[in-house]
Amino acid sequence: MTPDLQFALEMAEAAGRLTLTYFSSKSLQVFTKRDATPVTEADCKAEELIRSAIKLRFPKDGVLGEEFEESPSSNCRRWIIDPIDGTKAFIHGVPLYGVMIALEVEGSQQLGVVCFPALGELYHAERGCGAFVNGSVITVSSVANIPDATVLFTEKEYLLDTPSSHPVDRLRHEAGLVRGWGDSYGHTLVASGRAEVSVDKIMSPWDCAAIIPIVTEAGGCCFDYHGETTISGEGLVSANKNIGQTLLANISTLKAIANC
Repeated sequence: MTPDLQFALEMAEAAGRLTLTYFSSKSLQVFTKRDATPVTEADCKAEELIRSAIKLRFPKDGVLGEEFEESPSSNCRRWIIDPIDGTKAFIHGVPLYGVMIALEVEGSQQLGVVCFPALGELYHAERGCGAFVNGSVITVSSVANIPDATVLFTEKEYLLDTPSSHPVDRLRHEAGLVRGWGDSYGHTLVASGRAEVSVDKIMSPWDCAAIIPIVTEAGGCCFDYHGETTISGEGLVSANKNIGQTLLANISTLKAIANC
């Protein structure tokens, strides 16, 4: 285990313990951000904790987090933080929220850590080293047929939007089971072989950065609605290898038709 990964694991757990002191609290302070999404004092305190530790340990590294302004890097290393992924779940006392930390080196995702404090689950992956939960190796499922697949989603728009020919949107009708176990939790279910696809139609870099290494190191794939593996694209789709390859092929065909 590299020092970077050890640091990320320790900080995710420390921030997770902090969030638990606010979890299910009736006095939790909730605010509304400019984009109309909620943020709590726990989000801010957790990100401050992680940022302070990075500044002390890696003063030249950059930091991009959800709740505060980006700190630029002077060495092509950037930590990407989502202190509470699933803030709405957190506010409602649902334990499916995660603390997410990723390290990007020269523009590529080097490692990802997701801690689910209320579940006692800690996922991690580092490039070329496999994916793990609580120290045990995880892999995606081998399901190959979409009618046998379990598909997860976060935003209600995935079900309510007007009919679409996009291969990912068609899953809501073609898959065997469709459930709203979303945010980072849904993507880790794919990585650990308990679901085949997880779909987020709206994503920011801090929502994606830790997920991509975990899913890909577990043998799966991550891509946006255009079939690109990026933390800055249109949404995020995590899938096992078999169904992911089918979706990517179908997206490529759809793009070719659109360009004719």
